[in-house]
Amino acid sequence: MNGFTQDVSYREVVDTLAPTAVSQYLATQHWELESRRDHIREIWRLFDDHGRLQGRIMLPLATDFEDFRQRFYDALRAIGKINDWDAQQLQEQISAVRADLFFIRLDQDMTDGTIPLLQAEASLSAIKKMLRSAATSAANPNHSHRGRRPSTVTDYLDEDVRLGHTKRGSFVFTVVSRFGDRNAMPSDAQPESPIEKAFGRQVMETLAKGLETTQELTRGRRNAALNFPEEWGLSAELIESLEELTRPDTLHSLDLSFEWAAAEEKPEVGTRPIKLQHSAVDTLADVREQLIRREGTRQRETLVGIVKSLSRENDDTEEGEHASVTILADVKGKLRNVHVDLSGENHEWAILAYRRKLPLTITGDLVYERRSWRLIGKIRLDTSLLARYRES
Repeated sequence: MNGFTQDVSYREVVDTLAPTAVSQYLATQHWELESRRDHIREIWRLFDDHGRLQGRIMLPLATDFEDFRQRFYDALRAIGKINDWDAQQLQEQISAVRADLFFIRLDQDMTDGTIPLLQAEASLSAIKKMLRSAATSAANPNHSHRGRRPSTVTDYLDEDVRLGHTKRGSFVFTVVSRFGDRNAMPSDAQPESPIEKAFGRQVMETLAKGLETTQELTRGRRNAALNFPEEWGLSAELIESLEELTRPDTLHSLDLSFEWAAAEEKPEVGTRPIKLQHSAVDTLADVREQLIRREGTRQRETLVGIVKSLSRENDDTEEGEHASVTILADVKGKLRNVHVDLSGENHEWAILAYRRKLPLTITGDLVYERRSWRLIGKIRLDTSLLARYRES
């Protein structure tokens, strides 16, 4: 049995890396390109500080050769051996040349190195939300983070973001933010900073700035950033994603870090790990509420939801009885409890909807106050459906 079939981890790397990516990696390090046959193979060599030869490899480029995968495996295995890396470390180093890496570590008690499936699902959803918020802020700092997003955001999320392998020893999500082919360079060239910064890098820098600022806010510092959140990569959507990640009671802290691609100049942000304690959940909720208010969430909205509860209050007013009603409705793409005060005939319609388990269609000014969603202002009900049931 040969080495190719023995080392499964390196075999997986063979299937995920391209020879051009490895070539670019070698060009950005201390390796020297000894010779090259276009589209066939390259010969690279590495010397130590004393001029002694450390290693020499043949990197295959012709992917249609029958023995390409074996020869490619040999090259990758040799690079890993020279640097004392396992397959995962090798993949990260090579990927980092043309992609920024973002690590999300869940520091929590794990007896067998696993986390609940529901937590994993919620974490992935929160990570996607986090990247979407950063991409939106990078594309348009003044965007409301509601409604239609710029096409660059959609393209980035669809094409240039990948989820890498989980690191050993702890539960870490690895996000790969790729730059795309326009930042590729010839194998014998030295890396240069592109004239226009890649959008993927803009997203990661925006994200790093927002996360660093959030960490400061949870420590009671840099509160002035809330006056100009767009300058600090902050948005209510970003904070909400962090709330969701830090919410599990089993979590001790959320550790976030970046590894910047060699293809572009290293930024000033994201140079140190960022840590958010589980105890910061309440502070994050306060920050999100302030950002939501600033982003102008008081807008006329029509919600359709099921009445979950009515808390009747017997006040002697001209409008008669009124109640605090809670409906479960879709708010910004997520089911949320929304509170609204109803009186008079509107109160009676809410009772009917509650008893018959019918959807209530209601319009008002949607706001986020005291850590809950509310409809205020002039409240209108669409009673066309309810009327048919009252008459029957």
